[in-house]
Amino acid sequence: MPHKSIQPEGWPEPKGYANGILASNGTLYVGGQIGWDTEGKFAPGGFIGQMEQALQNIRDVVEAAGGTPDDIVRLTWYVTDKQEYLDSQREVGAAYRRIMGKHFPAMAMVVVAGLVEDEAVVEIEATAVIG
Repeated sequence: MPHKSIQPEGWPEPKGYANGILASNGTLYVGGQIGWDTEGKFAPGGFIGQMEQALQNIRDVVEAAGGTPDDIVRLTWYVTDKQEYLDSQREVGAAYRRIMGKHFPAMAMVVVAGLVEDEAVVEIEATAVIG
């Protein structure tokens, strides 16, 4: 089976990238997701709102591939403000559990100077193993 592009229903077609690629071995690579919805509008609530939306976007891609949040094995976070993240730990945990439950895959966090979309303050990419 060749690799398959994964596109959640109702999402606009990406230009020059894929939201997800499902490999023939069941590994799903989810491209970096930011805190905007299918209309390109950023979630309200600053870092927490964007983080929650980015995680929901990841969940949508995983579910479109036939998986669940429990299939996610890795998350890589890119944040523009380390202190904002550190100051929001309680809210980060609550928002994470709302979307991902109590499943905690391997994770890395990288502080970056900026993201391609000027309004974005967090981008998260994921790897999942489906099936």
